[in-house]
Amino acid sequence: MVKYGGNAFVEGRDPLLESAVAAHLAGEPIVLVHGGGPEIDRWLAQRQVPTRRVDGLRVTDAPTLEVTEAVLCATINKRLVRNCAALGARAVGVSGEDGALLVAQAARGSQGEDLGFVGQVTHCDPALVVLLLQAGYLPVVAPLGIAADGSTAYNVNADLAAAALAGALRARAFVMITNVARVRRDVNDPSSAIDRLSLADARAFAASPACEGGMRPKMHAAIAAVEAGSSASYIGDPQRIAETLAGNATVITAS
Repeated sequence: MVKYGGNAFVEGRDPLLESAVAAHLAGEPIVLVHGGGPEIDRWLAQRQVPTRRVDGLRVTDAPTLEVTEAVLCATINKRLVRNCAALGARAVGVSGEDGALLVAQAARGSQGEDLGFVGQVTHCDPALVVLLLQAGYLPVVAPLGIAADGSTAYNVNADLAAAALAGALRARAFVMITNVARVRRDVNDPSSAIDRLSLADARAFAASPACEGGMRPKMHAAIAAVEAGSSASYIGDPQRIAETLAGNATVITAS
């Protein structure tokens, strides 16, 4: 399971995607869950739809949900499918809405704020993804959820969507992509890189001032994946999936 963030998209050669497809072609069951925040920002700005964030989450009203669904499910998802196909993979694009893969309910902010159509995953049914993997496909998943009654879509944080799916699949590895080879106890000190954390140690680190900025949500997602059933979470460099899986990363395990 690989979380491919919106900030990872590059023009031209894409080492991250190349490494994921290489693992797929070598027989490793790979699932890509992608984000798309920067591109959603551009589309909203072009349409003069205002953006507001609470706790780092985009408050999602009906016009924002419409744009988010279009960008994630059509533009970005199908671009990734094409790029995977160009590298030789049998890729299939789906969203969390398909087959009720990600069932969600309305999330609230930390102070009880109304976030609109921001979703909190309440159930993950990986049956569709399992079928695709068994048939030899590389699933590419957009992080949209669906209400239990099918009444609406929900905008789900991509890190948490990927963590839920990794847990439901009992994935051997949940790979979180970042711009450093390992999590650091001091973000400015490469020598403080962490090789391994138990769940208890990971929870303590995630709650500490040392875990700051964009690393905190990644840590929370990595923890959630292991809590939900993934064997281990790996936080590592975006161009080194094979090395990451070999242990060149911060590895989070249950014990």
